[in-house]
Amino acid sequence: MPRLHPRVLAAALAIAPLFLASPALAKAACGSSGYAYAGLGASNRAYGVATNLQTVGTPQVLSGHVAGWVGVGGPGSGPNGTNEWIQVGFSAFPGNSLSSLYYEVARPNGAPQYHEIESGLPAGTARKVAVLELAGRRGWWRVFVDDRAVGEAVYLPGSHGAWRPLATTETWGAGSFVCNRFSYRFGSVAVATRPGGGWQRLTRHYTFQNHGYKIRRLTAATFLAGIL
Repeated sequence: MPRLHPRVLAAALAIAPLFLASPALAKAACGSSGYAYAGLGASNRAYGVATNLQTVGTPQVLSGHVAGWVGVGGPGSGPNGTNEWIQVGFSAFPGNSLSSLYYEVARPNGAPQYHEIESGLPAGTARKVAVLELAGRRGWWRVFVDDRAVGEAVYLPGSHGAWRPLATTETWGAGSFVCNRFSYRFGSVAVATRPGGGWQRLTRHYTFQNHGYKIRRLTAATFLAGIL
């Protein structure tokens, strides 16, 4: 199954000033042969991120994949510039109008591992999803769905207190210039202020959007993203 890569860490920093400075570019039509994103990034480091995530409408994936996820880490975020991350969310692929719930882990010097939790999920499906560093276990992380742990605890070296969480949509065209259509609702995005919890609403953050995919704020910590 194709893997989902959170390249938004580098892309968001590069494109955010561009779209703030150029409204015309921000209104560009939907379409990309590579990766495109729309979402929020935390301004401060944290020990986890959570949201009430919902699929909105039926995804129409022409090539590659689409996803809505929360996570930490990214390309070059691990020791000595290695790739390292953990994320959880919904995904969808060509030829299927239904979504899957998944999590993905990338460890240094290893290929990302995609894990399907549920499949065949219709539009409107909602789950509370989170990634969290565990209390008393420095650098160990866990995925949670509806407040229940999923999968095994994962050790990510160098991650303790190092990363700024993300809540974002993602689409990948797999080399074909397409407009994959989708949208996700991120409700009450929160960050963990200490390992094991200390959850607080995300208040200090930046936004990013490109290739015609957009974000619409509903409240301070709730937003829609995708084709709007």
